[in-house]
Parts: sequence; structure tokens; C-alpha cells
Amino acid sequence: MMLFLHQLGLELRKLFGRKRTYIGFGAFLVIELLILVFCQMPGPQRGLRRQMEGLGYGADQYLSGLTMAFQMVSFTVFILGGLYLALVAGDVVAKEVEEKTMRMILCRPVSRIRVLAIKYIACVIYTFSLIGFIGGTAIAIGVAWKGTGGMFAFAPLEGIVAFYSFAEGLNRFLAGLAVLALMLTTVSTLGFGLSCFDMKPAAATIITLSYFFVDMIFRQIPYFQSIKAWFITSHMEWRQVFLPHIPIPQMIEDGAYLMGVNATIVVIAMAVFQQRNFKS
Repeated sequence: MMLFLHQLGLELRKLFGRKRTYIGFGAFLVIELLILVFCQMPGPQRGLRRQMEGLGYGADQYLSGLTMAFQMVSFTVFILGGLYLALVAGDVVAKEVEEKTMRMILCRPVSRIRVLAIKYIACVIYTFSLIGFIGGTAIAIGVAWKGTGGMFAFAPLEGIVAFYSFAEGLNRFLAGLAVLALMLTTVSTLGFGLSCFDMKPAAATIITLSYFFVDMIFRQIPYFQSIKAWFITSHMEWRQVFLPHIPIPQMIEDGAYLMGVNATIVVIAMAVFQQRNFKS
């Protein structure tokens, strides 16, 4: 076990030693700042205030750092987060194969499954690290700019219109980040799985993104509502945490579905990787 943890530590050091690993961190920090700046403009300010006051709540109380944090994460993290997760996960195996370092790794007395398990766990840790950073900086920037106050959670497509005190809003926001990280692990898993096939890192990244974007588009077409459950992104709605009554059974079902998808992808990827020939 100690040896496994040591190897995992080396893999994480290698992963976080690459410059491209930090592209997502830097990009989200810039995006969050831009969203906050644009939200201070007269037009967006009037829109937010009108929305809250139309529902009978005071804008001064709920136009807070938590509300800004929810807006920043809600409208950016799924698409852009998927992009940077696919970029890193698609690299994790394919890049080492491309650079010929995988042959050297496999010359050592360690099984291929162990190598892949370490790399997959590193991808999962990166996923939680990125989502934690995005959520943490969103709260820090929002509270520093707008201060504490109640949370206004608004997501019309999911039927979410809710107001919470600062304490309850913060608890729900943190819970939402944990659920979001678990769900986005599926993006990292698919990128990792494709990276185990005989393809370039860029191809693994592009195919991962293409699949999830197409899945998302099909899910939103009204004529496909009867088969909505077939699409993976239908099971990745993290904002259910902000509903007044959290649908826990539905969220457990969605989580189990995604974990099953993840397990299937990892098993297939390991089976394919086991059969690959790195001698030539």
C-alpha cells in the first residue's frame, strides 16, 4: 500500500508538473473575474435586481457574493470544465506513449493494470482539484466584491428559483461542488479511456469533447424527451442540490448510473491497453 501511494504521489507530481495542467485553473480565474466585472454594469445589475424584486425579495440582501459565485459556476463550469478535464485526461496515457516513456515504465516489474490504476486515480484527483479551485475562487472573489448575504439560485431550465440564507446557501453550494466533481469525473474517465487506445492525445481530447457536446445537444432537443434518460448528460445535473426539496433518490440513481458508466469505460480501457504492443 505504501508503495502504491508513493507511486501515486510521483504520478501526481508529474501531472501537476506540466504547464497545460494549469490552463484550466488560470482560464477559470480570468473568466470569473470577467463575469463579476460585467455583472457590475448597469444593464446586468438592473436585470438581476428586477428578477429578485419581481419575486418579492430585496435585491440588496440577495445580490451577494454567494449569488455571484453560483452564477459564475453555473454558467461556465460544465462546458469549460469539461474542456480542460478532457485535455488533461486525454494526455495522461497517450502522451507517454507518444513520447516513448511508456515503454520505459512497462520495463519495470509493475503490471499494466497498476500503472493505469495510478493514472486514473490521478485524473480523478485532478478533477476534484479543478472543481474545488473553481468553487473556492468563485466564493472568495464574490464575497470580496459583494460581501456576505443571502443566495439567489436561478436556473430556469431546471425549474430552480430559490432564496437561501448565507449559511444554508453556503452549505448547498459546497454540496453542489462535491456533486459536480463526482459527475464530471465521467468526462475525465472517458478522456482517460480513449487515451488508452492507440491514438494521439489530441484525438482523445477531441473525441471526448465531441461526444459530450453531441450528447448535450441531443438531450436538449424537445423531440428526444422520451429517450432523455439515454443521454449521459441527463444524469449530470448538479444544480438539483439547490431545489427547495433535494431529490436525493434521483441524485443517487444518477450517481449510480454514472459510476456504472465509469467502471465500464475503465474496464474496457484496461482490456485494450493490456493487448497493446509497445515493443516495436
